[in-house]
Amino acid sequence: MDLAPYLLLAGLEGLVQASVLMLTALGLSLVFGVMRVVNVAHGEFFMAGALIAWACGAYIPGPPALGFIAGLLVAPLAVGALAWAADRTILQKIGYNPEGTIVSTIGMLYILQQGALLTFGPDARAVDAPFYYTIRTPWFGYSSYKLFTVAVAFALVAALWLLMRKSKVGLLMRATQFDRETALNFGIPVGKVYSAVFAIGAMMAAVAGVLVVPNQQAHYLMGTDPLLLSFVVVIVGGLGSIPGTIAAAVLIGLSDGLLSVFFSPTLAKIVSTLLVALVLIFKPEGLFTVKGRRA
Repeated sequence: MDLAPYLLLAGLEGLVQASVLMLTALGLSLVFGVMRVVNVAHGEFFMAGALIAWACGAYIPGPPALGFIAGLLVAPLAVGALAWAADRTILQKIGYNPEGTIVSTIGMLYILQQGALLTFGPDARAVDAPFYYTIRTPWFGYSSYKLFTVAVAFALVAALWLLMRKSKVGLLMRATQFDRETALNFGIPVGKVYSAVFAIGAMMAAVAGVLVVPNQQAHYLMGTDPLLLSFVVVIVGGLGSIPGTIAAAVLIGLSDGLLSVFFSPTLAKIVSTLLVALVLIFKPEGLFTVKGRRA
């Protein structure tokens, strides 16, 4: 049996999953790395982005590409504004207490989930892809939109890296992450930095939701799997480590694609869970260790 077509298909599907997972997990990792907040509502930001993308496609007249572009612009802005407001009105009021933030974000999860149910209903909503061009290989045709998803995801990851390493905003984030008290003493507006970080993390999840929804239907419960997989990626890569998150997302995404094609999606999830268990046993700090943070 010729394995080449199966390997190519598995690799492409794994790369698509890895790219979307990378965006979602990076948002979660960024929030934890800078703010030390475990955002349990992160998957609902993903879901909100997908449903906004559906609404843009359904109510904006014209070709599907027009609604998709509108969703790609509107969804992260709307979700980012919602996250910014949640940080200012809830998380800052409780002083980012670890137990309090977990309880608060669980509350956000249920509010967003039930709000989506009341607004959009329980039915899954299909979204048309902005284009349907098929790329031909010697064995099969493959969706050009899926490859577009990969390109957009990696471009956004590169933009986040540039933001963190080459901009003043990134410098303020890194300073706040390393030593919050010193940052306050130097006049850095830590509260505003935290709000911006929480909003950026939510925006990345929303973009992932917009990108994935043409390949799967949007519904109010779709945030659960991305949240769980993002936690897997963040734990394996190292809490708060952006390079570790990227490496773990690619590793888990590709392995999931290979196992799903050659065996079953259930086995892929089992392997991901076992990987987390092995990392927690033998390298609990994750594959990439984050430099120590001062209180």
